[in-house]
Amino acid sequence: MTHAAPISRYPVPDLNALPDDIRTRILEVQEKAGFVPNVFLTLAHRPDEFRAFFAYHDALMLKDGGLSKGEREMIVVATSGANDCLYCVVAHGAILRIYEKAPLLADQLAVNYLKADITPRQRAMLAFAMKVCQQAGAVDDADFDALRAQGFSDEDIWDIAAITAFFGMSNRIANVISMRPNDEFFLMGRVPKQK
Repeated sequence: MTHAAPISRYPVPDLNALPDDIRTRILEVQEKAGFVPNVFLTLAHRPDEFRAFFAYHDALMLKDGGLSKGEREMIVVATSGANDCLYCVVAHGAILRIYEKAPLLADQLAVNYLKADITPRQRAMLAFAMKVCQQAGAVDDADFDALRAQGFSDEDIWDIAAITAFFGMSNRIANVISMRPNDEFFLMGRVPKQK
């Protein structure tokens, strides 16, 4: 299925015209995923920002810590829903469905995490993420106490806040440039793979 709508308001560079490091990263993603997520193509319009964006993304999303990969994606999906970011809800929703093997979860979280099939610990995590997303200036010691009571360390709390803040920036850029989600993302992780 193809669409006439462009994937960005801004020019999308030709893969062969990109700096070697960026082209290599995009080809590695294509090899792993089977397609190139549009975020890589659209952000390549600004190579220095591409490098900074993915360095920070990887530092937050690929690190060890008290949050699972699935929980990190839960934060992205719930806060991106609050920020009305179609690209991030669709793309990270797909990743979340695959990590958690939970076809319903991403849609639940994008609309209302309070109605989602998650644990009390995850609900506390997302309550904090949503507060950081919508009213970071109101975060106080009681928020930290609530998370510590669920077993989160202070470093985990920093991770929740940093993921929320980073994707708040990402959501805003994606919205401004009208970054279009790849069609592939919509179906990923929704039905079990056929054997």
